[in-house]
Amino acid sequence: MQFTKLGHACVRLVTPHGTVVIDPGALSDPDAMVGADVVLVTHEHFDHVVPETLRAAAAANPDLEVWTNPAVAAQFPDLAGRIHAVTHGDTFEIGGAQGVSVHVYGERHAVIHRDIEVIDNVGFLIAGEVFHPGDALTIPEESTPTLLVPAGGPWLALRDAADFIREVDPARALLIHDGVFNDTGLAMTERLLGQLAGTDSRSVRRPVDGEGIELATG
Repeated sequence: MQFTKLGHACVRLVTPHGTVVIDPGALSDPDAMVGADVVLVTHEHFDHVVPETLRAAAAANPDLEVWTNPAVAAQFPDLAGRIHAVTHGDTFEIGGAQGVSVHVYGERHAVIHRDIEVIDNVGFLIAGEVFHPGDALTIPEESTPTLLVPAGGPWLALRDAADFIREVDPARALLIHDGVFNDTGLAMTERLLGQLAGTDSRSVRRPVDGEGIELATG
């Protein structure tokens, strides 16, 4: 499996059974969904999905399928049969019965403020290898070699991100959700998370947009 970060919270995973793109929002590479077979959307915020862009990608590729939470799926009645609603505990396969397994974890977005409604949010564990939590710090109920960790957001404290890494205990933590921060702040976040949650056997780093990383899948 090859991992590529495509801006902010968007990543592409190229597998032997198809290409998966997660959270292609407004802060992502405009061409993030080109060549995708499957799109996974964690929640409805603009930095994770742009409805018009997703519709355009679906029109350009009649075989494109989408998995997301029920609230997002309900916004796309025009994609009936190609958009699938999933919730915590669900599993599905990408690329057929012997394809790539996906396990769904999580239910709600992290709290931003008591005055802001908490929306639905699901995370996706792909091939038992890489977990994308969306905008939450959900702990997967199984081993997670590669953990994608939000680097910042209006709902996130650095101490919580550090504890998230410690509790999940991945082999590597890759920082995402960084599109509204400058390089100075992100370098500080990467350094502090490395100090707080990195070990001799666990790397913590922020991938460069467009950088390909090979991930083992068992």
